[in-house]
Amino acid sequence: MEPGEGMRELRDKTAARRAGIFALLGGLLLLAAALNLSLGSVRIPIGDILRALLGQPGVKESWVFIVQDYRLPKIITAILAGAALSASGLQMQTMFRNPLADPFILGINSGASLGVAIAIMGAGLAGGLFIPMLSVAGELGLVAAASLGAGLVMGLILLVGRRVNNPTTLLILGLMFGHATSALVSLLIYFSAPEKVKAYSIWSYGAFNGVTWQQLQVLVPVVMFALGILALLPKGLNALLLGEDYAKTMGLNVPRLRVWVLLSASILSGAVTAFCGPIGFIGVAVPHLARNLFKTSNHKLLIPAVILIGAIVAVTADVIAQIPGSQFVLPINVVTSLFGAPFVLWVVLRRKRDSATFAV
Repeated sequence: MEPGEGMRELRDKTAARRAGIFALLGGLLLLAAALNLSLGSVRIPIGDILRALLGQPGVKESWVFIVQDYRLPKIITAILAGAALSASGLQMQTMFRNPLADPFILGINSGASLGVAIAIMGAGLAGGLFIPMLSVAGELGLVAAASLGAGLVMGLILLVGRRVNNPTTLLILGLMFGHATSALVSLLIYFSAPEKVKAYSIWSYGAFNGVTWQQLQVLVPVVMFALGILALLPKGLNALLLGEDYAKTMGLNVPRLRVWVLLSASILSGAVTAFCGPIGFIGVAVPHLARNLFKTSNHKLLIPAVILIGAIVAVTADVIAQIPGSQFVLPINVVTSLFGAPFVLWVVLRRKRDSATFAV
């Protein structure tokens, strides 16, 4: 066999393996969505669920409402949130070249939370999760406040990052920024009216079930816009894996790339935080799962992979949070923390080996 033929055969096998993995992940997402539709405090037969989704007669009105106006938008929200947080985490891990970077650990979510806290308790805007008839302009205002807060913290980290090249130092600075914004949120809580504090507290638990179809009209295009920006960046992100100096020698405009990454990651984490609350661990865990599963650091593959895996993780977490057959619904943060914290510990323990994944 010619050497060239052997290489082609290896490439074909790798491509077939990756296509099979994507097909498997697509099936897992459909399975998780089906479980989310069928499980809950109210048991609805599969046939009635299908008829309710298709708008066919012969289904209880209460079941139609549960399926169409509660469970279906919740699943769509979970898919969007998982994809957005995972994509945001991937961008930050690449840009900071730090395996623990994500919107939560680096303080980005804390910045988004500060923006929402100012909107709710500082400016008197209760937000789309708390006033069902809130106008689209008000919901866009909440997304803008969260994105600005996330962008402010990430911008400060990038500014300091120009002077500090140590990824561990950047991680510590991100944690400090997170604590500082949390302190400002606590200050707002201390001086706010009880009803606003309660609204903010409910929001901070994290949930996918508070988003309505009207709010999805805002969330969907915002997340799609930010993911569209990311879809244009894989070449630049691949170059960053080898360091900024190498990227510059390839003709890459690193400052401009930083701006686009900042914009995309801030909008993704800010929009999800605005509507679903601060959700941790998805952003840090999913990029590592994608790298290990596909055995690559190529962002042309990693970007669709993290979007798909993130959606599966978020929908599955929501299934677990429902405690099937029970009247109780756990906060999403409880579920992601229980499963995410051990994973982060595993990443820390394997950090020396994982550092190799940040080089092509």
